Amino acid sequence: MLTALVDEKELDKEWIGLILEARNFGITVDEIKDFLKETTHT
Repeated sequence: MLTALVDEKELDKEWIGLILEARNFGITVDEIKDFLKETTHT
């Protein structure tokens, strides 16, 4: 899923690294999305 997105758009390499690191810690994509949504509404 993330690989397809990277192929389609140029993303910040630091963001990609952070997302991949979070996934390595067992954080789901939905948890990451929820976190980002919450932090943008505060």
